[in-house]
Amino acid sequence: MLMGPRQCGKTSLARQFLSEDAPNYFDLEKPLVAKLFDEPMNALERLRGLVVLDEAQLQPKIFPVLRVLADRKGTPARFLVLGSASPELSRQASESLAGRVAFIEIKGFSLAELDNAPVDRLWLRGSFPRSYLARSLNESTQWRENFILSFVERDLAKLGFGVSPKAMARFWTMISHYHGQIWNATEVAASMGFSQSSARNYIDALEQTFMIRRLQPYYANVGKRLVKTPKLYIRDSGLFHALQNIHTMRDLVTNPKLGASWEGFALEEVLSAFNPRQPYFYAAQSAAELDLFFLHKSKRIGVEFKRADAPAMTKSMHVAMEDLKLHKLYIIYPGDRRATLNKKVELVPLAQVHELGG
Repeated sequence: MLMGPRQCGKTSLARQFLSEDAPNYFDLEKPLVAKLFDEPMNALERLRGLVVLDEAQLQPKIFPVLRVLADRKGTPARFLVLGSASPELSRQASESLAGRVAFIEIKGFSLAELDNAPVDRLWLRGSFPRSYLARSLNESTQWRENFILSFVERDLAKLGFGVSPKAMARFWTMISHYHGQIWNATEVAASMGFSQSSARNYIDALEQTFMIRRLQPYYANVGKRLVKTPKLYIRDSGLFHALQNIHTMRDLVTNPKLGASWEGFALEEVLSAFNPRQPYFYAAQSAAELDLFFLHKSKRIGVEFKRADAPAMTKSMHVAMEDLKLHKLYIIYPGDRRATLNKKVELVPLAQVHELGG
């Protein structure tokens, strides 16, 4: 199962595994195709080879059928299921296909895929292929603004989320101001005139559709008072810029959100490189902080993001390293020189982070 946001390239990727005239691709968003799957067993049991089911969350009743078909002797067919995520998709797939399905999250472009392309272009435009590849910056901006509008007015409803499009548009813009910060649900709910439960529902909708990331705090038994509230990030830097009315690099470098924007962009690149099962941040109320912490090949890895020409170790980093017993600390910065600061600490340019996660 390939899961990821709409327009990130799932369908384009899936079609590369099929021949041009392959009959076994089904876009379940199309009404005539969906009609064929009113009886999913009849639609699927005679098919052979690779079968691609796009926007599968729109037909949740296919998942029990896929379980039966996956258990046939000789595996006459294999299924590649694409979904833009929803509670229904995740629940049905997990319950019906346990032990029979691999979940793979797909994102837009990363620096590793772009062959030394300018970092600033990907940072400003974001990772969605149509935004990144647009012929002009104006076209890229227009595409992202249209994406946001279409997402709140059409896509969320199709994915099964019963939220008000107008309220969601306001809410999404509001939480973009919390990008890279501790999430304060009470404050946001009060400012929006929502109940806290409504705010949670809106956050859940954006998280489950891959629009935002809630980075959870790590609880360590270190005898300190720890921050226990998640941080919030808009996952795509281009969408964050659109929500903040940042259109050009000049807008960006003069904007108070410059540092937060770069941190969120760098965070997603590091997570793409390492693909940890569960990432965290760490913060003690005594001011010891670490932007990112995770396990990689049984090693305890810490990451700090510093938008500076020559960042150095800080007291906070030293304390966090001791608290978390880190095997390695990477300081990610926008320069071009990789350097070892001590046995456990390395300074790494953002453009080189994908060399770390092998």
